[in-house]
Amino acid sequence: MKFRSAAAALLSLSFLLVPYSSVQAQTQTQDKVLHMFLSTSETGLDPAVASDNATLSLLENLFDPLLRYDYLARPATLRPNTATAMPTVSSDGLTYTFRIRPGIHFTPDPAFKGRKREVTAADYVYSLKRLYDPALKSPWAYMFESKIAGDAALRARFGPDVPVAGLQALDRYTLRIRLAAPDNNFLFYLATAASSVVAREVIEAYPGQAGNHPIGTGPFMLGQWKRSDRIVLLANPDSTAVFAATPGADPQDRAIAAALNGKRLPRVDRVEVRIAEEFQGRMLGFLNADYDYLEQIPESMTEMVVHDGALKPELAARGIVLSRFPVLQTYYMWMNMTDPVVGGYSQDRIALRRAISLSYNSAEDIALLKKGFAMKAESPLPPNVRGYDPRYRSPVPYNPALANALLDRHGYDGRDPDGFRRAPDGKPLTLTMHSEATVGGRLRDELWRKCLNAIGVRVVFKSDKKTEIIKASRLGTVQMFESNWIADFPDGDNFYQLLYGPNAGRANYARFNLPQYNVRYEKARLLQDGAERNRLYVEMNQLLHAYNPWVPLTHVLSGDLRHPWLKNYKRHPVEFTNWRYLDIDVAQRARSVRGKR
Repeated sequence: MKFRSAAAALLSLSFLLVPYSSVQAQTQTQDKVLHMFLSTSETGLDPAVASDNATLSLLENLFDPLLRYDYLARPATLRPNTATAMPTVSSDGLTYTFRIRPGIHFTPDPAFKGRKREVTAADYVYSLKRLYDPALKSPWAYMFESKIAGDAALRARFGPDVPVAGLQALDRYTLRIRLAAPDNNFLFYLATAASSVVAREVIEAYPGQAGNHPIGTGPFMLGQWKRSDRIVLLANPDSTAVFAATPGADPQDRAIAAALNGKRLPRVDRVEVRIAEEFQGRMLGFLNADYDYLEQIPESMTEMVVHDGALKPELAARGIVLSRFPVLQTYYMWMNMTDPVVGGYSQDRIALRRAISLSYNSAEDIALLKKGFAMKAESPLPPNVRGYDPRYRSPVPYNPALANALLDRHGYDGRDPDGFRRAPDGKPLTLTMHSEATVGGRLRDELWRKCLNAIGVRVVFKSDKKTEIIKASRLGTVQMFESNWIADFPDGDNFYQLLYGPNAGRANYARFNLPQYNVRYEKARLLQDGAERNRLYVEMNQLLHAYNPWVPLTHVLSGDLRHPWLKNYKRHPVEFTNWRYLDIDVAQRARSVRGKR
């Protein structure tokens, strides 16, 4: 491993990875530019480390995993990316053999000393081993730890050259992965940015700075990078990606397939990305044609563009298109099962949490706060996730009268002079709900205050940044908080693990630890998607509703806007971006922008 001077380390943070004059020259000759924004600042562009949505959006376009999702197939379906085909799988479900497509090259970097560097099976072995590096503290290591046969050696003494029996390059282009036990979701892990291929030479040339040197094989390469402000991606001239997808019966899907089938990706020459953290800035930027599309209209901005559930006529006249998209996302309010006020498994605590759940007015939430762009959550699973049952209904409806009766029956019938309830021990009852220090957070506070006050329960709110609340949640010091989960992969396991006891302190913020639930979850995760697993999911839902560590809230129906010059647009339920498939009608954009101004 090379060590460099402090001055050299600082140079690695210069943010300008391609000389600006080069970018300018390309700007003058390339017409197809996709204009985009990210809603939060990016972090370091290292696939093994990054976990925020903004950075993952960029990594999807710079790096290549073995597999990707079919752009058009629904439900979400995997297809080969750098592999020549889907892997051959042994009859016991343990061994996966991939053939890497020859002729894929990393983008240029001084670490390669002027040579074109082809991707090999050994590069994937290195990249997957790297997730185990304790120095990286990869948030994605859980997908592979203790699952790949023989990885105990790597966990005991990390090193890229430590042999792992279940992770081998059989020859230059053949990769074999053997698992310790079958895992029905294993192939989904191999479609994440975290499992993308990186070059060992690059990682070792910039010790501790890999996130500042994103050298991949994706459809785009990094052009200009001004942190937390502007990122320019350039079409990778060596990209070998060719479009192939499976359209359904939807005419729009068939039109996209006809326009793209067999064509080299990407279709645009450049993507210019801005960081736009303010809701108003995003909306005004889109309406001013600074951005080619906008996904998920901010709740507070809905009335600016939508009236009576439809796009305003003046915007429709400009050719702008509004579409609704069911995001693989569940909003829920969780309660800390170890908290002295709302936690525990005794009848009085169960009654308190059930009453809180009964007090939640989903219709008001959806109509007034979500502006109709949401549906009631009946269980942890959103539509289009494997295991979702559209017929399932929660047995805990909005019913404040029943909530009041339940609290009266279980010892919360004492009242303070101001009318608020006391706990069964006679002490004042006050709930503390954390909330985000935003306009949206304050609106949600008022909804919860109204709901809980209606059943005689006093609540106070503690506002903070979401990142700080999440840190405190993992430590078990938060009593109640509204959170949401976006699918890492489109399978029910990704949601039900949020209530699995051993995940307490990680994704299980509620610290729910019920043996009956844990046993069913452990059985379900070994089963393929089907009737037997779905039966277990229903039983897990019933336990959730019986003990109420969560109040399932809503599934977002994202309101998405796009300009008429944007071609081939279709939102994917799992992947963060579709930039590689998009095309721009440059002449139409120019006419539209001139006409607007």
